Amino acid sequence: MDDIDIIIVDDHPLFREGVRNVIEAEDDLNVVGEAVSGDQALDTIRRHNPQVALIDINLPVVNGIQVTRQIVSEKLSTVVVLLTAYDDVEQVLHAFRAGAAAYCSKDVEAGKLVDVIRQVARGNFVVGDLIYDREGLENWLEKGVETVRRPHLQGELPPYAPLSPREMEILQYVTRGMSNKEIAVRLGISHQTVKNHMTSILHKLDVEDRTQAAVYALRHGWVRLQDTRK
Repeated sequence: MDDIDIIIVDDHPLFREGVRNVIEAEDDLNVVGEAVSGDQALDTIRRHNPQVALIDINLPVVNGIQVTRQIVSEKLSTVVVLLTAYDDVEQVLHAFRAGAAAYCSKDVEAGKLVDVIRQVARGNFVVGDLIYDREGLENWLEKGVETVRRPHLQGELPPYAPLSPREMEILQYVTRGMSNKEIAVRLGISHQTVKNHMTSILHKLDVEDRTQAAVYALRHGWVRLQDTRK
């Protein structure tokens, strides 16, 4: 197999250094770039076109879930391994719905991370200790959603679907305690449009109200506490 070019995206220098040391110890793995935020990650990926991007979910400005979705939207060839300290089944579902090829806790062992990188570079998907092809991943996702979804959800919109850029923006304002009317004024859209987006957000996150949505975003590292004071 040819060498695998990789970028590392995390705003903690010591974590990036540790991951880089692990990668550079392998003859077939090369670090071709690093980034500290979601928007910088996208620029770096467009510039270097690496096979694999290791991306922290809890990033400033644009979180890792958003970056992953944008990579898929732009049809870039880079595959994403999402790294997070928020390791739960709901986060995993969101990660793969957004288009990630693998999802790892940030305390993953070095050997495991190297194996994950090689697997996703081959076109596979890694869920915990399981390796899937595309069809296998889709089957796993379908079973996972049915297992964890709650009965209050109705309608055709699938839960755990990626939030749109506008929905993520609205969710960030919700975590700041802003009302729908205040968000509408801030974004220059109608109150009803904000309400429609909120309905979609609640469904996709599988929560019942805006307070739960705000807690969900903060608990999973999609929005940072310092961001809420801007």
